[in-house]
Amino acid sequence: MSSVDTQLEELESKITAELPADISVSDVTYEGPELVIYTRDPKRFAKNGELIRNLAGKLRKRITIRPDPHALSSPRHANKQVREVIPEEAGITGLDFHEDTGEVVIEAEKPGIVIGRGGSTLREITRQVGWTPEVVRTPPIESSTVSNVRNFLKQERDERREILERVGRQIHREELSDDEWVRISTLGCCREVGRASFMLSTPETRILIDCGDKPGSEDVPYLQVPEALGAGPNSIDAVILTHAHLDHSALLPLLFKYGYDGPIYTTEPSRDLMGLLQLDYLDVASKEGRNPPYDSSMVRETIKHTIPLEYGDVTDIAPDIKLTFHNAGHILGSAVTHFHIGDGLYNVAFSGDIHYTDTRLFNGAVNDFPRVETLVLESTYGGRNDYQTDQADSERRLIELINDTYENDGKVVIPAFAVGRSQEIMLVLEEAMRNDKIPTMPVHLDGMIWEATAIHTTYPEYLRDDLRDRIFHDDENPFLAEQFNHIDGGDEERQAVTDGDPAIILSTSGMITGGPIMSWLQYLAGDPNNRLVFVGYQAQGTLGRRIQNGWDEIPMDNGNRGRGETLSLEMDVDTVDGFSGHADRQGLENFVKTMNPRPEKILCVHGDERSVQDLSSGLYHEYNLRTFAPKNLETFRFE
Repeated sequence: MSSVDTQLEELESKITAELPADISVSDVTYEGPELVIYTRDPKRFAKNGELIRNLAGKLRKRITIRPDPHALSSPRHANKQVREVIPEEAGITGLDFHEDTGEVVIEAEKPGIVIGRGGSTLREITRQVGWTPEVVRTPPIESSTVSNVRNFLKQERDERREILERVGRQIHREELSDDEWVRISTLGCCREVGRASFMLSTPETRILIDCGDKPGSEDVPYLQVPEALGAGPNSIDAVILTHAHLDHSALLPLLFKYGYDGPIYTTEPSRDLMGLLQLDYLDVASKEGRNPPYDSSMVRETIKHTIPLEYGDVTDIAPDIKLTFHNAGHILGSAVTHFHIGDGLYNVAFSGDIHYTDTRLFNGAVNDFPRVETLVLESTYGGRNDYQTDQADSERRLIELINDTYENDGKVVIPAFAVGRSQEIMLVLEEAMRNDKIPTMPVHLDGMIWEATAIHTTYPEYLRDDLRDRIFHDDENPFLAEQFNHIDGGDEERQAVTDGDPAIILSTSGMITGGPIMSWLQYLAGDPNNRLVFVGYQAQGTLGRRIQNGWDEIPMDNGNRGRGETLSLEMDVDTVDGFSGHADRQGLENFVKTMNPRPEKILCVHGDERSVQDLSSGLYHEYNLRTFAPKNLETFRFE
């Protein structure tokens, strides 16, 4: 018998001893980080809401209760009873019964009503029918991504359970080493922006944090080195994704192509956005005539192996490591990742990409932890002069530019990242039109922006408090404003917009590295009454950065549209700072200054050479901390 089997037997005995005599336990197993308890008495379990909480506290485990299949009422009978328990205003759109696990997935327009105060409605469902309810939100805007991910995971439930059980046994295996040390190896994203990837190692465990590409470059993370895949793909215990942007997520499917078969931990919205962006990444590569590094089947493998976690949940991911996600304020589902290593041995936090202060979309990044000895900190705007315009000033400037262009009967083109900046700009535009600060006009959304927005509306609990309340309680979802138009008719619809009245166009890609923005430039760049407005970071080597630097002759390399041609840029070009999802220099300093507790060491990464060195030097002199601006392929040892 393995050590895990022995552990499960002991846990079952402890659980049985803690439970009332009239509640039986038929099986105890691990599924990923959770301990799953099967019982023939789910209704009795549901009557006492404190039982699970007390068990979780005593066992120090995340616990899920599932009914033994023999204790279940028929799905047909249960369907009627579940609908009778849930108030009509919840807006149930689907019930899906899974007899193998005794779970019923309830899709509803208002999940909070399904849950009830303190989970009271969920417990009532179990008391009535024995099934364990799981609640998901019906997207207010139909999302093919959310629908496809949910359907795919439903189809793959059996295999996914096998994966989770295997992962659970790996997490709870016996520790074999008596050594105590922690290492961080830099595999990318040092003294550069892009190809984020780091390896966190202990004598027992190896964790990969992010695995992205580099915009405007063919460079990829150093995955081939012994610290990473060089030791074999399954020498890696787990992969952590801080957020879905491609410079952090693009190459995760490559791991599965190389043979990795372990878990990926991220938030639920990051999982969905990751799938959307990775499939688009393949599509763009194909259209540009490049060989993509993996195919769509690897994207599906990535999603299948993803274990979503919520902010604030302390989760065992290895025998010696606990992981906690916290809001990073950057994009939907972005996370500051905190690792508690060993029995109080060491604590490391990776900021991922952060925005320190509140934005229209998100609350500011969390920097309050029980302990942190080392912080790995992004430095995108870490240069000594990288101070962004106040957001209110930025909004006023954008409104001025739009009004000026409107008066000239022109159109405003905004290259925007599909995830994050587009939704931020949408909120600004919706409010400005509602308050008559700019004329009401069509706002055309091209590329993946509409689909990304649909995913945002699926997870309003990840949005800023007041925005979430508007969506939840006031039925004032700003993303549903009638001026927003999804461009789905291709070049024909783009031509109609070009020939029409003044309008605003938000289009991908945000750095003008491809996508529908290239078509918009072809249609609109020759008219001096039109205006191109940058609202996001333009990486070195991208066409967006070159246009910012004054290029007015643009080489067009866009598949069947004008390969080899040069486009003359006659439209005005402006940059409005302040909409970035990244903290500026002051925000980064404040993140460290107000951090509780303050770290002993800081590794400044994810910025060009000047930015990381400036920030590292500034933090050292201001707070007397040990700071570093590492190069790629360096390793740091902590103990």
